[in-house]
Amino acid sequence: MGHFEGFDVAGFWDDSAYALKEYVEEAPPSRELIKSLEEELGGYRLPDSYIALMSAHNGGIPTRVCFTMAEPTSWADDYIEITGIRGIGRTRSYSLGGEFGSLFWIDVWEYPDIGVYFADTPSAGHDMLALDYRACGRHGEPAVVHVDQENDFAITLVAENFEAFITGLIDESVYDSSEQDRLAALAAVRDGSFSPVLLRAFREVADVLPDADRRMRALAEAIVRDKGFFALHADARSKLMYDYLFWLFTSFNQVDSFERYVRTPSQHERSYARPDYELMIAFDLASEPYGFRTGGYAPGYLGDWWNSRIASGHIVETADGHRLTDAAISTLLDELAVVAGENG
Repeated sequence: MGHFEGFDVAGFWDDSAYALKEYVEEAPPSRELIKSLEEELGGYRLPDSYIALMSAHNGGIPTRVCFTMAEPTSWADDYIEITGIRGIGRTRSYSLGGEFGSLFWIDVWEYPDIGVYFADTPSAGHDMLALDYRACGRHGEPAVVHVDQENDFAITLVAENFEAFITGLIDESVYDSSEQDRLAALAAVRDGSFSPVLLRAFREVADVLPDADRRMRALAEAIVRDKGFFALHADARSKLMYDYLFWLFTSFNQVDSFERYVRTPSQHERSYARPDYELMIAFDLASEPYGFRTGGYAPGYLGDWWNSRIASGHIVETADGHRLTDAAISTLLDELAVVAGENG
């Protein structure tokens, strides 16, 4: 490849069904594709080492996902972990030009435009890795940096260049803290304070579900016991949580669109008085933190849930906005009772 001398490229990738569907482009990038994507992403020239690696295997999930850090970040004191690396293409959701490609994080999540966002972490948007061109210019050799969305987009150096980053990745077993993480997550969902959005919703539904807070904690605890951490994906209990959160939210808010449900338009100052999904369960305001939260979310999973509920008729559009049907609410309450009984 001209790069990665002696590096086991074939053994670097974990070609799971999920990786092949969401990350791995079917063909190596052509010169024309590389040039058009570089222009699309802001005129940043992709490093030769990036192009070389993607020419051998165009995007994917590595078998080694941890990188030792000299400085602490929001992820951990001494390392970061990635989920996948974006391929050069547009056909996969997690390619550079895909639905959740580099521009998505800049345009939608308002990450700083310092270069190309090429790797995500298990926080599902809470932090990202980028090729940073601030020092070298758009045609130079960028450093790899960690960008922390929840810490005012703080930027921390990870590696001097892309090749150093790739060859420096190590196995996650070196930093296995799964049991400590599980216990911390259980403590957070059992005792963590709720967001003001949820607290108001619990009051609004008290006549129908007087122990709405206990049901919320029971469901979250079941999710942590299943996964070892508190995060919502595409599994059955995550979908039940999506249903529950939506029902609670619509007890005192009108939902005119999925986009408005997820996040308040950026022209407004963020406030619990202007609630949305993110401030209900995913993120807090630094001036008014709360403990019961996921710390991030995957827009794709939430969008898939919304689309499936619309298609199945569980969510319908009414004069008061989108709402769960009475039948869907009845099913939701029955399923919450089952989970609460399991944890009781």
